[in-house]
Amino acid sequence: MNKKKIILFLILVFILSILLLLDLFEVIGIPCPFYEYLHIYCPGCGSTRLFRSLLHFDFYQAFRYNPLLFILLFPFGALVLAEIIYFIRNKKMFNISTKIYVILLILIIIYWILRNIPYFSWLLPTVIK
Repeated sequence: MNKKKIILFLILVFILSILLLLDLFEVIGIPCPFYEYLHIYCPGCGSTRLFRSLLHFDFYQAFRYNPLLFILLFPFGALVLAEIIYFIRNKKMFNISTKIYVILLILIIIYWILRNIPYFSWLLPTVIK
């Protein structure tokens, strides 16, 4: 990457970090555009509240905000961490099978459809307390 792209990337990361910190400390909220305009829950609805709950070690509440993300967070977090370590040691990325991404995409689409069917209302972001 050239110097301009690196600087632009760092500025973007800085802005996103500030927004995330403001949101985590509940100064601002990040509304979901799908719910805001279409009144349907997207696969990511509840994810910000999930991360807030995880910061407070309230795992059950975090699960209730977004069950799919909660379940996938740990294996994919470990995968990302392994890829970062591999990149630092070998200066190249290892290839993840395209099948994993296709399965993940199908799983997310199914979750998106199910959480908007009234029978599966337990998949909606829910406040327990």
